[in-house]
Parts: sequence; structure tokens; C-alpha cells
Amino acid sequence: MAIKYTKKVIEHFQNPHNVGKIENPDAMATEGSPACGDQLSVYLKVDKKSQIIKEIKFQSYGCASNIATASIITDMALGKIIEEAKKITWKQAADKLGGLPPIKMHCSVLAIDALRGAIKNYEKNKLGKKFDESLNKQSIEKQLNEVIYGKVGVDIISLRLVKYIGIDEKNNVLIELSLNKEDQFKDDLKHEITERLNRFPKIGKIKIALV
Repeated sequence: MAIKYTKKVIEHFQNPHNVGKIENPDAMATEGSPACGDQLSVYLKVDKKSQIIKEIKFQSYGCASNIATASIITDMALGKIIEEAKKITWKQAADKLGGLPPIKMHCSVLAIDALRGAIKNYEKNKLGKKFDESLNKQSIEKQLNEVIYGKVGVDIISLRLVKYIGIDEKNNVLIELSLNKEDQFKDDLKHEITERLNRFPKIGKIKIALV
């Protein structure tokens, strides 16, 4: 079945904005992996005095949605101060493109992850900001809020697919999902959940059960 894109998605795919690499950027971040199909790098130049993003570029390895969402989020972030840019959401990016097919909504999340990753690296390395990377139910739920169920293009927290989050004394994590074992998206969800939770530096083993 062919995937239908909006005119805006096609425009940004065929003529993407802010493509390329910034030499000596103030910060950059890469999200995704070519092995999984999509990868995106975002580069920033920030005015030290005003904290305005004065230049932003991206390099993409992926599909039309990957390129289009990277193009739109760089447009949205350019000229904004850091505090404003990091509040841009994947839903806002998708809306700016006139929507995305449900199965491609994760590309919008990837684009925002790369943008926020670059901003976080800027704040850490240039501003000396410290970040709380504690592992708890709230921080896990925040990560799961960015995991998209490809069947409908909505995050698994909003869909109430997450029935249980458990953490033991060794920081092993158990996630229970309300999904049928025959669900065609189950493996994608397990992979995405594992990838996102492995960002916590002190996490133990991750188990994902379908209930």
C-alpha cells in the first residue's frame, strides 16, 4: 500500500531547507541509526550574548518523512532563543507539515530528539548546565511518551498501552504493554523502548512483556 504524503511534506522532501554540516558548530547531536532505517544529525551555531540560534543545519539518512521533518524543525528553531527552541514538540512539527502518515510519525519524534540533543549538548558544554538523569517511574514515563505506536501515530502513554512500569534495586526495568502478541508493531515498539531507556547511564536489564 502506497504511503500518502501532504503537499508540504513533498515540498520539504524535494527542496529541504538548511541541509548540510556546520564546520566548528557550537553543538551537534545524532539520533537514530542507518541500520534501523533512519538517522539524523543536527548542528547549531548560537549567539553567546542573546542565546539565539543563528544557524542550524542537518544531515539525514532516511526516508521522505525523515528529511521533511528535519527541514521543518530547523526552520522552526532558526532565530529562536535556546529556551524557546527546546519547547518545540514533535506534534507541532507534524502539524506544520500538514500531518504525517501514522506509520511515519516517529520521524517527527526523531527530528525533535536530534534538535533537543544538540541543545542539551550546547547547554552542557557551553553553559555548564547539569541535568538530572535519575532513573525513576516519572523519567521512564517521559521517555515512553515519545514512543509512537505506528498503527495510529500516537504515543503509547496517551494510548494507555503502558500498563506497568517497575524498577528493582538493581535498576532492572520491567515494562508491561497492553498489546496482542500478534500485533505487527510489537517488535518496533520493543526496539524503540529499549533504545530510549538505554539512554539512562545506570539502567540495568530491560524486560518488555505483552499482557
